[in-house]
Amino acid sequence: MKRSKKLYVLLGVLAVICSVTFGVSRYEQRKEEIKNSDEIILELAAEDVTALSWEYDETKLAFHKSETWLYDDDEAFPVSEEKVNELLGLFESFGVSFIIENVEDYSQYGLDDPTCSIHIETAEESYEVELGGYSTMDEQRYISIGDGNVYLVSADPMETYEIELKDMILHDETPYIDQADNITFAGSENYNIIYQKESDDTYHEDDVYFVNDENGRLPLDTDTVGSYLSAIGSLGLSNYVSYNVTEEELAAYGLDDPELTATVQYMAPKEDVKDDDSTDGEAEEVKTLVLHISRSAEEKDKVKEEEPSEDTDTSDDYESEEESVPAYVRVGESQIIYEITETEYESLMDVSYNKLRHQEIFWADFDKVTQVDISLEGQTYTLISREEEEETVWSYGEEEIAVGELRTALAALTATEFKNEEIGEKEELSMTLHLNDENYPTVHIGLYRRDGDSCMAVVDGEPTALVARSKVVDLVEAVNAIVLN
Repeated sequence: MKRSKKLYVLLGVLAVICSVTFGVSRYEQRKEEIKNSDEIILELAAEDVTALSWEYDETKLAFHKSETWLYDDDEAFPVSEEKVNELLGLFESFGVSFIIENVEDYSQYGLDDPTCSIHIETAEESYEVELGGYSTMDEQRYISIGDGNVYLVSADPMETYEIELKDMILHDETPYIDQADNITFAGSENYNIIYQKESDDTYHEDDVYFVNDENGRLPLDTDTVGSYLSAIGSLGLSNYVSYNVTEEELAAYGLDDPELTATVQYMAPKEDVKDDDSTDGEAEEVKTLVLHISRSAEEKDKVKEEEPSEDTDTSDDYESEEESVPAYVRVGESQIIYEITETEYESLMDVSYNKLRHQEIFWADFDKVTQVDISLEGQTYTLISREEEEETVWSYGEEEIAVGELRTALAALTATEFKNEEIGEKEELSMTLHLNDENYPTVHIGLYRRDGDSCMAVVDGEPTALVARSKVVDLVEAVNAIVLN
């Protein structure tokens, strides 16, 4: 063959190769072209879905709907319908950002081995949503719904579906209670608190909670009771240890015989009643919250074994680090048992009368005081108030005085420990406060030295509490600042 002819043949072969290569490249470009899209690829109403399952990594969860949503592996598991609706809500109007049509190589999108597979069923159809790799360039997830296309979505389903079984539970809730009508404690404390507005059993108008006593009704500190109710409402129960508790588990967690049971009655809005459908009061109903609190049976037995005798010196017992002791709660007859922190446990258990009562020795509003008779070092002093042009003016003898420091020192006189014992060796100071209150015209407070650190406060003849002697000294100095001037 002539040299020129060979050259023409080679040029022809080269042209064919180039043509084929160009055609293939154009074909591949056409196949893998990514197009912008605002298409809605799934529209599923949550109420139409009858089954939902998904799996990723080692996690596989499946739920089906009967009258309520149920967990396939254990129908005793309490499923949160709100959580199911949140998962399904993603597909009520599931839109995409980009579409890749006629895909043949799914591996380049991570869809040959999906990160997560979601299966959804309705009465008529079933849907499979597979989640592939994550496009770092577009910051979007590749997905497939089995129609031959691959999509990029800005709303990444993994952010919603990367959860565990514990995230699907229908938790018990403890409500925030502004006002309790009745609180009953049983167990480590056994007494009842009642709510009564405008009671004659106290000299402070803000007192609304009372304890029945053999001597009548005793007022509690409204803010302290409110703080206890807030502690209940802020529990945020989430760390469950059993969702279908057995009798054996109840005993193990100490809840077959709880350390404390708190029963709270309160008013709450009726369910399924709109405010504009009812008049005042008709939209509320009485509700009851029962809360059982305990440490485990093992911990309770350990505490009993470690209780010191009266002669045991425990001064060095707490030098070593204390371990956190697990504690548990159960709401009413719920099948769910929750573990709570030691701080939460202590807050819920600290409900003695002495904890909830007023800590101040005198807790009336000082504006109700009209006269103060003070006995100090064998001398008696009388301070008198009068109203002048809507202003309270205090005087000692003929002189007008300022009582701010006296008022502050009296308010700071708080119990370090409530006790009913011998008065003490020496009276430091006593005072009779005259009140503008027909039920409590006077309150007498005597302060007696007990030792170098404490004084016994005697209120209306009854030894009541120990107070810091430094606070008594401040009160004495406030009196001297008035009478010695």
